[in-house]
Amino acid sequence: MKSLSVVLVLTVLMAVPLHAEDVLPGTKQVTVFFEKDRFAGWPANNGIWNWGDEIVVGFTLGWYKNSGGGHPIDRDRPSAPRLARSLDGGETWVIETPSYLDENGNEKEAIESPGGIDFTHPDFALLLRMAGSNEGYSRFYFSYDRCKNWQGPYALPTFDRKGIFARNDYIVNGKDDCLIFITAAEDVGGEGWPLCARTTDGGKTWQFQGWIGKQPAQHGYSIMPSTVRVDENSLLSIIRRRSDVDNPTTWWIEAYLSPDNGHKWYMLDQPYVNNAGNPASMITLKDGRIALTYGYRLPAYGVRAMISADKGQTWSPEVVLRGDGGEWDLGYPRTAQRADGKCVTAYYFNAAGRNERSIECSIWDPNAVPMSK
Repeated sequence: MKSLSVVLVLTVLMAVPLHAEDVLPGTKQVTVFFEKDRFAGWPANNGIWNWGDEIVVGFTLGWYKNSGGGHPIDRDRPSAPRLARSLDGGETWVIETPSYLDENGNEKEAIESPGGIDFTHPDFALLLRMAGSNEGYSRFYFSYDRCKNWQGPYALPTFDRKGIFARNDYIVNGKDDCLIFITAAEDVGGEGWPLCARTTDGGKTWQFQGWIGKQPAQHGYSIMPSTVRVDENSLLSIIRRRSDVDNPTTWWIEAYLSPDNGHKWYMLDQPYVNNAGNPASMITLKDGRIALTYGYRLPAYGVRAMISADKGQTWSPEVVLRGDGGEWDLGYPRTAQRADGKCVTAYYFNAAGRNERSIECSIWDPNAVPMSK
């Protein structure tokens, strides 16, 4: 699926770097959540759902603490999941505590799923959650009322791996039928190898479909898939990668195609983006095009996007949605399309000169993205 035009476009982009002032025309920036001394982060770990102009995005809320180089979140104080809900297409937001937390703010132990989930319910939402990036189990919840009330948690199988690290990436095939795309532990342990699994009995059991790509080399990882369906049998997934084989360590995102509903996967040459360590979010727009968004942990720090009009075979030039971040610790976007066709991309962010991490969103028009240079 190689395209000479895409190669030429990417060459031009490398020769002429984008800057903070190159924000896509018409893009609007909105603060979803900010509170003094707090660390709000990682929408990609928590999910996004939308029903027209009603959008719900999850995030983790903790406390700010200067860690001397890593994520500046206080590991000695509690952090907890939160939901932000908008009823007007991302213009304003209300923060909610998820119903699956008990009175002490903790999640219950996962139990075996009874099945019977109707994945096609009009107000359905599925939530896949891991215990932690260094812990070995995952569970899932579901809602029939747009994330207001959740049923679960129900245990996900380990697929004979040392750990399963699930984040929200799923495709509904039918009432009883759903595909999920999650990350498993590598042979040596630790997060690092994505897979596709499927249920055809309403979530009672899950069957392994296939590995997405090869197991990465030791000390590298392949994690955090974001997946769309491109036709009746084919799936496109963007994976977050890290390699310690080269010096220095490199981070990027790359694409995989499955022609058989998740059993076999083949790496594509595009898109390939060196974004210094951030997952992608990919959605199918109402007109059939694909929108790809991702955090950018190099100057100009922020969030960027591309569009494909041919089911992922070629991609537009990269555009800036946000380029005024204060440092690398930002991104993890999740994107939804609202009723008027504009996209709402939510992410965590650090503003220059401010310690706290906030949740922000960029409201942008995919029709404004130039399809060629």
